[in-house]
Parts: sequence; C-alpha cells; structure tokens
Amino acid sequence: MPDFTPLWSPARIGSTQLTNRVALAPMTRISATEDGHATEKMASYYEAFARGGFGLLITEGIYPDTAFSQGYLFQPGLATTEQAQCWAKVVDRVHAAGAKIFAQLMHAGAQAQGNRFVESSVGPSAVAPRGEQLGFYRGEGPFPVPSEITADQMDEVRQGFVAAALRAKEAGFDGIEIHGANGYLLDQFLTDYLNKRTDSYGGSPENRVRFAAEICHAVREAVGTEMTVGIRISQSKVSDNHHRWSGGTEEAKEIFAALGATGIDFVHTTEYRATAPAFGDGTQSLAALAKEHSGVTVIANGSLDDPETAVSLLQDGAADIVALGKAALANRNWPHRVRDNRAFDELDTRLFAPVADVKDWELELPV
Repeated sequence: MPDFTPLWSPARIGSTQLTNRVALAPMTRISATEDGHATEKMASYYEAFARGGFGLLITEGIYPDTAFSQGYLFQPGLATTEQAQCWAKVVDRVHAAGAKIFAQLMHAGAQAQGNRFVESSVGPSAVAPRGEQLGFYRGEGPFPVPSEITADQMDEVRQGFVAAALRAKEAGFDGIEIHGANGYLLDQFLTDYLNKRTDSYGGSPENRVRFAAEICHAVREAVGTEMTVGIRISQSKVSDNHHRWSGGTEEAKEIFAALGATGIDFVHTTEYRATAPAFGDGTQSLAALAKEHSGVTVIANGSLDDPETAVSLLQDGAADIVALGKAALANRNWPHRVRDNRAFDELDTRLFAPVADVKDWELELPV
C-alpha cells in the first residue's frame, strides 16, 4: 500500500496550526441569502468537511464591499457587520468539528455576472473577459465591457479588502485568502490581454502584479501577524481555461517574488492539473515555481483526487498543503476514506444543476 503519511503530518501556515495537510479548496456555491448572509445550510455544508477530516477549509469567494466586488447573485459577503455575524456561526461550527477556516475575499471585476448594488462592472481596462457567463451561476451571454477602473476606485477596492479582512478577524476566521486567480479583478490586472493600462499598473509583469501586491501588503498590515494571510494565483480563468503567462518562467519568478515580499504567509496555486508543467518548454509546475520564488508556504490545487498524486507534490517539495475541490464535493470525508483505504464516490453532477448551490439532499449524505 502506498505511504500517505505525509498527508497527515501537522503543518503551520503563518499563525495557523493544522492537524494535517489536506485542505478544502474554495468553490463557488451561491447559497447565501439575497442580501449576502451566510445561512444554516452553509454552516452544515462547511461543518461536514471539517468532520470529514479536512484540516483546513477555504471558503467560497466572499465579496468585500457594496460597490463593484460582488460577482454572483446569492453570493455571501463580508461587506457589512451583519454579514460578518452570520459567518461567525459558520466559523464556530467548523472549529467545533476540529478544522481551521480561511475566508476567501474576492472582487469579481469585469467577470461579474450578478451584482445587487450596481449594474455595471470595472476592470483594469475597458476590455471584456473572453468566453461567456456561466449558467449554473445564474449568468447568461457574453461578459459586458467594463469601465476602466480609476485611481480613486482602486483605493476603494484596497479599503474594501482591508475592511472585510478585519470583519473576518472579528468573526473568528483563522486566516484570509485574497482571490488573485481565475479571472477575477486582481487576475485581470495580471493578464496582458485584459490589462492595457499605460500607468504603473500596466505593461511589465512588475507593474501588472503591483495592485495584487499592494492589497496583500495592506491586508497583512491591517490584521497583524496573529492572522494568516495569503493569495490564490492561477493562469487559467473561469472563461479562459487555456491562458498562460506570455513571459513563462521569468514572468512567474517576478510575480511570485513580488507577492512573497509583501509579508504574506502563503501562495495558493490552482491549475487544471497541479502536477503538470506550467509552461510548455519547462518542467516545473506552477506550485513548484511559487515554492521556489515566493519563499512562503504553498498550497496546490488541481486534479489531486488520487491520493498518490496528492502526496507526490508534498514529497517532491513542490507544495506544503494540497487542496481538493470536486474530489471533496464527491467525498466530503476524503481524508477519512484515504486513511481507512476506502473507495471513493463519483461526483454527482446534480450538485451543479440547475444552479451550483448547496442542495438539501447533499447535506443528508453520510460523512
């Protein structure tokens, strides 16, 4: 039998001590109330993963402000005191079940497809994301062209991330993950074809990563060292699965070095396959490049359903923590099943139909 011991060794990310190295990846589930309050159903959903043996849970993307950040209808927020109070109940349930939980803060930017506060969107430039909105997130048709975000609006975004992070701290979250991946606002700044700016936030990789780095630094400073802070990074996007950084490994080096220098505790990379080479002419995965150049803890996500694949990333030193998405949805007790050498269930696609919310029957599944 393969040796899965590395999955169960304790780990520390910043100020957060974990009992094992298996995390729940953030997944959009659009199950909050219309006004962005976390619900009892959501509390049960996250509690199930904690009882199932995951050492760390990272929430779905949470919008941080009442302006342009919301990306989906029925998405939860941390933009108000009332929203934070609802999350506190979720956090308490997760902690009681033995796991730690990070709040993922997400600004949708031009990739927004449902915002109850405004009807328009902003992006680094007036360029629409590729592809079309996702039906199971209640979207339809192509993404509209956003307005180019102004300097004042960028200040508001920074302030929104900081304020939401402080609300998350008050709610009892163990850490913050800043969403800089999958085509949302901070990733739009990183993306050459979406970022056509000619100021200090456009052009070179050093400029394009600047906004994300500033937000990482601002959140780090605001919450202090007693709360863990990190960022999620990808090349591909919700609406563009094939995008790769045009500068290859050199661009990756600049991006990860800049983010690591902000004082954050971790980088969370997500690719379709976490173990695959990040670039066609190289051998290193995006996680390995992040590990080499950021100098911080690395969480890796992407097709790690097979425990042998997951443990290989830890043994190779490419990552410190592995995060599971769809594999966790299919098996909310994936860690227990691996420990007990039990078979896995297949993913039930009804979880995403007609919309990707938390189903009542899903909560009745054994953990």
